[in-house]
Order: sequence, then structure tokens, then C-alpha cells
Amino acid sequence: MDDLNIKNRIIKLRDEISRLRDEYHVKNNPKVTDDIYESLTRELKDLEKKYPEYIELNSDIDRVAGAPLAQFKKVKHEMRMLSLNDAFKEGEIIDWENRVKKLIDHREDLNYFCEVKLDGLSASLFYKDGIFVRGATRGDGFIGEDVTENLKMIESIPLKLKGDYKGEIEVRGEVVMTKKAWTALNKKQELSGKPTFANTRNAAAGSLRQLDPKIVQSRKLDFFAWDIAQISIKNYESEIKNHSDKHKVLKELGFQLAPYEKKAKNMTEIFSFIKDIGKIRMGLPYGTDGMVISVDNLEVQDSLGFVGKAPRYMVAYKYEAERATTVVTDITVNVGRTGAITPLAHFNPTLVAGSTISKATLHNMDQIERLDIRVGDTVVIQKAGDVIPEVVEVLVNMRTGKEKKFKMPEFCPVCNFKIERKAGVGESSMSDGLAPLLPRPRTSRIGSFSNSRHLSSVAFYCMNKDCPARSRRGLQHFVNVFEIYEIGPKILDRLKDEGLISDAADLFTLEVADLSGLERFGVKSAENIINSINSHKKVLLWRFLYALGIIHIGEQTAQDIANQFGSLTKIMKASKDDINRIENIGPVVTESIYEYFKNKENLIFIDKLFSSGVVIDNTSVKKGLKLKDKVFVLTGILSSLSRDDAKKKIITEGGRVSTSVSIKTDYVLVGDEPGSKYSEAQKLGIKILNEKEFLKMF
Repeated sequence: MDDLNIKNRIIKLRDEISRLRDEYHVKNNPKVTDDIYESLTRELKDLEKKYPEYIELNSDIDRVAGAPLAQFKKVKHEMRMLSLNDAFKEGEIIDWENRVKKLIDHREDLNYFCEVKLDGLSASLFYKDGIFVRGATRGDGFIGEDVTENLKMIESIPLKLKGDYKGEIEVRGEVVMTKKAWTALNKKQELSGKPTFANTRNAAAGSLRQLDPKIVQSRKLDFFAWDIAQISIKNYESEIKNHSDKHKVLKELGFQLAPYEKKAKNMTEIFSFIKDIGKIRMGLPYGTDGMVISVDNLEVQDSLGFVGKAPRYMVAYKYEAERATTVVTDITVNVGRTGAITPLAHFNPTLVAGSTISKATLHNMDQIERLDIRVGDTVVIQKAGDVIPEVVEVLVNMRTGKEKKFKMPEFCPVCNFKIERKAGVGESSMSDGLAPLLPRPRTSRIGSFSNSRHLSSVAFYCMNKDCPARSRRGLQHFVNVFEIYEIGPKILDRLKDEGLISDAADLFTLEVADLSGLERFGVKSAENIINSINSHKKVLLWRFLYALGIIHIGEQTAQDIANQFGSLTKIMKASKDDINRIENIGPVVTESIYEYFKNKENLIFIDKLFSSGVVIDNTSVKKGLKLKDKVFVLTGILSSLSRDDAKKKIITEGGRVSTSVSIKTDYVLVGDEPGSKYSEAQKLGIKILNEKEFLKMF
């Protein structure tokens, strides 16, 4: 970007951050998640670091929280309530340590204290002679809101400290709401026609700021102490030399502390603790997005002091965001297995949930129009189902007027054949064109229907049935479904170029001699390929059905059809009414299946597969299936079997595997380092299985 564009981007970021800050902290009505807010803030910080000439003094990026609400009495904090600088990578924590050591003349005997960072509303509690006399919110750091009566309604806040003390103490901590209480509150809000709360932090903040303390009491808030800002109790003043000592004193005084904390001698111990908490944090009853790391020694803390809005002796490590913001640099198109043209958004490379994302499918023109996404837009991206990147929102306030609308091309980018618009169901992004091009019906009567799967009212197609993109990707999908992993796209290209295959059925007639004589193909590699083909001639019914590449038939639909009919013969003879009676299958899918098996070219291809040695294994289609119609969702890393193996077990017993958690989910199988699906299952009260419990089912 040139200087003018950089400056304009910085101005846009400042304006949007300021607007979002006001929505979040003052109006208690956040329009975006914390991940998005932090992503924009991080981009602004990076730009200001690279271009310090555009830094603006007293900007929102250096101001803590928001202004106090007018309906509460204002309270001036004797000691400013500060925010923390964030770190998103281990390297940034190491950089922080290096800065600290440099400031204290490279002392090597530093000890650290780590504690879980809870996602709530910070509050300050003031006690005199052991009695709670005043409580306030953070506000703008200097002035907060007097919410004393509301804080008294929180049972975990002691109104009288343990022991008999003379003196004053100011305790700081976090007002939070459990995920369980948040879910119950939102259900209550829905029943009464009131807006729901976006997250537990929002619910806690909105509850604490109620004018009626009885409402606060009914919402079951909690308080976790994390610091003593000041103390004049003689019994303790001399005992507190470290931040960890403060936590010990807080426990003795009767305060509740976050359940996970650790003293650490070095970065290795810190990183180990971060990793351990990362594995379990989604399952904690409270929302948490990170870890607070501080220099433990208070004397060293005092010598380090502050910079801007944050203390130098403390840093907040943030776990990988599930959402982030980025800029759309281009929109191109891909040709899928059915000839469907799929728009693809390209971004500035952005880290989301542990991996760098640079592109994501936009599915179809309906999606583009719904999002109103344009080249140059700032967008919110996430990983759907923990795996697939997707665009979920366009931040229209970040527009400069130079953004360009996308227009579907008139001709196929691969074969230059005419692109036509047809009503129907769009291709699933999971296939991304990696599904088979096999003989198709010459005509396709496609209507519309309501279904739980990804739909599109219109789609664009390359009408050339011999389009190279369709053929190549169709063959690759076929071998993937048959699990012939020895054959990749380049080998398929070579086999077609040499005239050894014209369709997928020809693969099963190949011999070692056909391949070993080709340039760069040795006998050993040829044997490996042929052995892989021969060992996968026997295939489950649903896999056979899915591999055929019938329009609109994805993996789950193929499983449902196989479980319903039990044999290919019955499927081929099924009427439209027979097919349409299957749950989650509507008229459009029904029409596609019915027409496929009425087409002579398709039947010839199926016969060719059988004559080439392909056999359908019907052993999994039987009565009395243990998991019939049960819906499973998988998350995390399994130790004794792969995800594919787990899916096979589920499908073999009549179960179904979904990529997202909903009220229709029966079980969630959880491995190590689970994703957000784990917490979603807890919120909905869905049965959670560990690996051992899952295997016992079989």
C-alpha cells in the first residue's frame, strides 16, 4: 500500500475500533466477538508500529474500557485500573521477558506467576475494617460505576472478611457468569421475547449493570479475585512480597480464586502450563480466552512500572482466535465435479485457529449477494467445523469506496465453454470439485426444496460434459472415496494421457505391466498402485453410491440412502416416493437420484464397474444396528484410532457423522485438544464420550 492508503486504513481501523468499543463497553451490546475486535486492534497496532508517523496521541487504542453509564454514581479509583498488553505467540512472550530483563539490568533470577484469564467484567471491592463498603466497575480506568448493591448480591463476594482486621484493603477481580447460567438466562430471555446475550462476558456485564439488585441476584453471577490493589492491614503488609503471596492472602480472607494458577521459574514451565490449560479450557464452566503471566516479585514489579495503559511486569497470552479479520484481495472461480462454478475468495494470509488461511469458498452467487462481499472488503473469517475456512461477515464500516463487486464470468476458465445459470442445489464446499465425473443423465429436472444441508436457489455450471476440470476432479474423487490413496492427481493425468483409462472403471482392469513400462514408473511403484487398487475393489454400499458422483449426493446422503434400502438393486428400483420418504432428503435430491438410475449410460458404467471386479459389501447394512439414526460429532485428537476409523465404526452400525453440534446431535466424541464443539455440546447438554467410552459401544 502507498502512504495515502496506509493512512486511510489506519483512520478506518481507529474509527471502527472506537465504534465497537462503545458498543461493547458502554452500551453492553457488542456487534462482534472478542476475536474480531482484537484482530482489528492488532492490525492497527502493527501498522502504527511500522508507520509511527501516523500514531495519534490519546486514541482509543490507548484507553481502557469505556465511559461509565449515566444511571450509576461515579467512583474515582485511587489507583488506576489498567489493562494488559496481549501476546498471541510464544515468541511474543519471550520478547516480553527480554524487555523485562533488559529494564532490570538482565537479572536472571526472575520467577513468574501464571493464572487463567477469565472472560468477565473487572470490578474493584473496597473493605474497611473487614467490612465490604464499596464496589465499582473498571469504567475508563480512572472513573468507574458504583455498583455496590449489585455486588452484594453475588454470593461469592464476602461481605465480611475472615478474621478480625483493622485497616483497609482494595481487592480486584472478575465478575463472571457460568456457561450453564448463560444458557439458562438466554432461554429465559427468548421465552419473554427479550434479546439474548452474545456471550458470558456480555451477560455478566449486562447483569451487573441492572438497576434492580434482585435481578442481579437471580442471574447467579460469580466473582473471582485476582489482585490486591492496596492494603493497610498490618498482619499482612509485611507478608506480601510476591504476587503469588497476594493470592494466598486472598484465599485466607475468604475470596474465591480462579481454579488454575502456577508459579513458574522459566519460559519452559510457562509454555507447558499454557498448553495444559489449552487442552481443557473449552470444557471449563467459565469462559476464558487466555493466561495472565506476571513477574512474581512485587519489588521488581514496582521497578518496572507502566507504559501507556499497561504494566510492564504483566502480559496476557491469548489463545488462538476462532475468528479473525482480513482483507479480500481477489475473487476467482473453480470448476467442480458437476460443472458447478464455485467462487473462491483470496485474502491476505491470516492466522485462524492455529493455521494460516489465504482463501475460502464463497459457495455460490447467493452467498456473495447475501454477504454483499466485494474485492477489497475487510471480512470476518472462521474455520467451520474446526477445519473448513469460511467468510461469515463483511465489515461494511471499513469500506473506502474503492471495493469492486464480483461478476460471474461468461465462459469456463478451464475449457472456455459457455457458463449457464440453473436453478438447483449448490455443490458442497467439502467436495471443492473433488468428486467424480461419470456418465450423467442428458437431462436434469431440478426444482427447489427445503433441506438441512447446504442449498442454493441458483448455481452456475460449465455445460461442457468433457471439461478437463470436471473429468480430472471426478476421477480423483472416485479413488478417494474408494480409499485408493496410492493414486494421486498426477498419476491419474498420466494414465489418461497414456490412454490407459477413460473412466474410473478402467482402473480396476490395470495390471503391473501396464504401469511398469511407463517412464518414471518402476516395478515396485507399479506393484504398490495395483495392489492398492485390488485391495479396494470391495466397498461398502454407501461408498459405492457416493463415488458415482450423482448430483447433490454427498457422503451423509449416501449413508442415509444405503441404510434405508440396504442394496443397490433396491435403490435402482426405488420410486420417487420411496426415496423422498428418507429423512433430510427433499424433492430435488430425490429427482437427481431417480433420474441417475434411469439413464442408460449410467447403468452401463455401473455394469462396467462390476465386470471389472468391483464388489459391494452389504455386511454393514443389516437389521438391529446398534447406532441406527444416532448422530455423532467428533472433535479433538484420538489416540487409539483415526477419525476415519471412528467414522467407519459409527457408519457400520447405522449411525451418522455430522460436522456441527446441534440439538439433533446424540453424542460428541471428544479426544485431546478438543475444539469449540466440546463447549457447544456442554451448553446443549449433549452426551459427551471419551475414546474409551466410545469403543465400549462396539
